[in-house]
Amino acid sequence: MGVLCSVIRFENLHELKRLCHWGPVIALGVIAICSTMAMIDSVLWYWPLHTTGGSVNFIMLINWTVMILYNYFNAMFVGPGYVPLRWKPERAQDSVYLQFCKACQAYKAPRSHHCRKCDRCVMKMDHHCPWINNCCGYQNHASFTLFLLLAPLGCIHAAFIFVMTMYTQLYNRISFGWNTVKIDMSAAKRDPLPIVPFGLSAFAASLFALGLAVGTTIAVGMLFFIQMKVILRNKTSIESWIEEKAKDRIQYYQTAETFIFPYDMGSRWQNFKQVFTWSGVPEGDGLEWPIREGCHPYSLTMEQLKQKADKRVRSVRYKVIDNYSGACCPFNKGIKTFFTTPCTEEPRISLKKGELILVTRGLRHWMYGDKILNHLATEDGSRIRGWFPRKCVEKYHSDAETDQVSEGEKKNR
Repeated sequence: MGVLCSVIRFENLHELKRLCHWGPVIALGVIAICSTMAMIDSVLWYWPLHTTGGSVNFIMLINWTVMILYNYFNAMFVGPGYVPLRWKPERAQDSVYLQFCKACQAYKAPRSHHCRKCDRCVMKMDHHCPWINNCCGYQNHASFTLFLLLAPLGCIHAAFIFVMTMYTQLYNRISFGWNTVKIDMSAAKRDPLPIVPFGLSAFAASLFALGLAVGTTIAVGMLFFIQMKVILRNKTSIESWIEEKAKDRIQYYQTAETFIFPYDMGSRWQNFKQVFTWSGVPEGDGLEWPIREGCHPYSLTMEQLKQKADKRVRSVRYKVIDNYSGACCPFNKGIKTFFTTPCTEEPRISLKKGELILVTRGLRHWMYGDKILNHLATEDGSRIRGWFPRKCVEKYHSDAETDQVSEGEKKNR
């Protein structure tokens, strides 16, 4: 009982509300369908439990399910860890290197960012994941990545069961005639017959579960490789974007400075150990981090301050040339736009011809920015922020004012 209470703390039971979201509902639904159908197909029609191989196979299926659910719920309910409200650095002089969060009334600790969905500053924030309805960060990064690894492996095993079940059950039901192929789903043509006949409904359910397993393997497997890529460099997805903008800023202004990412420990193994530990508890306290030799403790946060000051000058105006409804996956904007829609809960914004957009970042087929409602690129301008297809806009070349500001900024630097 003591162990159970140490795992489930009653003051955190309000976290159960995270299950009431489309992301966990779909994720748990896929896990339930694939696991249940794999066990049913295996026991009834492919590899019975009275055989040694069947028993081992069944235990492996249960093992996959338990490990997947454990890491999934761990990532969801343990959470990323939050910067304490009204937090400030121990040394008051260090506050000049940090951004202040008005929502949390606290300074943003190194590597932390404010999440609008969670409404808190998240330690070592990677991203807000809709599938766990929580942020991925300092405390749950390892559990989240293990879930991304185990889910495809479990789905590969389940897909093998589905394919072999349909193959073995249909092999003796197929009859070949002149220019025809017939499948008799009424009964098997061999003995002994299974306890429950493999009918049309079982075939349809297995085929549907196979589609889910294959789709999950591809989609989640790609996410796993993306996560491992940043983990082995001891970065987060946000920090990779900051580094990319730093290099772009240095190239744009032709400065002599060199940006070195301060948290790369120099080897992939050392970086790996910053996230994965034998105890399951990540290194550090989430507020202070080890840095590589020769780097300033706040070099990344100072770079963020530079980019924030530079953002108004460097943001590029675009003019809308094609209407966009704000759909998440628009069919009428091309197949590449449809399949590369950003995997984020950040909103899409509808566009009308002639509107102006202040673009702050982008992907190959999508862009993110602010719609300037009053057509004034000022700090006080009223804006709507979100994603939209890149092909709907073009650069606004008549922006003479911004060009003059950019030239003046270059001279000052």
